[in-house]
Amino acid sequence: MERPVVTVEEFFKTHAGSLQMRQLAGEDLKRVIREPTVNRPGLALSGFTRYFAYKRVQIMGHAEVFYLRSLRAEERATRYAYLFAYKIPCIVFSRGLKPDKEFLEAAAQTGVPVFQSPQVTMKFINLATLALESMFAPRGSELGSMVDILGVGVIIRGESGIGKSEAVLALIERGYSLVADDVVKVTLMDGREVLCTSSELTRDHMEVRGIGIINVALMFGIKAIRKNKKLDLIITLKAWNDVPDVDRLGLDQDFVKVLGVDVAHVTIPVRPGRDIARLIEVAAFQAKLRKSGYNAAEDLNKRLIAQMTEKAPTTGTEDL
Repeated sequence: MERPVVTVEEFFKTHAGSLQMRQLAGEDLKRVIREPTVNRPGLALSGFTRYFAYKRVQIMGHAEVFYLRSLRAEERATRYAYLFAYKIPCIVFSRGLKPDKEFLEAAAQTGVPVFQSPQVTMKFINLATLALESMFAPRGSELGSMVDILGVGVIIRGESGIGKSEAVLALIERGYSLVADDVVKVTLMDGREVLCTSSELTRDHMEVRGIGIINVALMFGIKAIRKNKKLDLIITLKAWNDVPDVDRLGLDQDFVKVLGVDVAHVTIPVRPGRDIARLIEVAAFQAKLRKSGYNAAEDLNKRLIAQMTEKAPTTGTEDL
């Protein structure tokens, strides 16, 4: 599991459009943002710096700006010195507020980037927090191909030549969407959901053994591609002889861990004549039913137990 290092430059380049940010001062964009949230430095500006969260992106709103404007020039210079003595990543002025000349000079001397956004302070804070949480989310990769089957995100994996590509193609022909081929990039969201996508370089493409690389979007239409999808199920294709103990009922649910999250797992034995795409489709439908609270194997088991209970012989004590 990889925990990314997020710099001010990455944050600005990735989210400048959605956050409507423009740079006013500061050249050191390589500064590292160490915490995935934001902070309003009002207390630090007033002189109380004991619990100053300086590792976060700093937001200057109406309260901070008008407080500084109420101070004498000498006092403001002292407060700026307090603020820039810390290795803060960057500062953003919301609501289109403009920092004074002295503030920009202090930022330039220390290299702290200063940005401006016309967005309302709380709206900017909410959007920036979501953006940072996404950038800080643990990530990794899983070998296999991923398909969205009626809202169920399924990673199909198995040894080379087992038939993954043929199964994925058959599923795409039935109207389902390809998320990633061969390598699936995974990101942990909110500590509980695994979001999957493909590499930007290989998006829309997949490799079919014997044919080569195909463009799925051009061949099957744009509906055959999905940019990202939450992971719900992992299916492992194995040769028939490599699965000695096949689960005939499905009473016990198997799980595998992806980025620390338990994901439902199914093993499908493969041999000539089996419609693997259809079996994957049914497994996805089964996972969807289980998620809604219905388990066919448990339902049948309860019916069998109820029937056996009804037919159980009596002890004969009723006639005594």
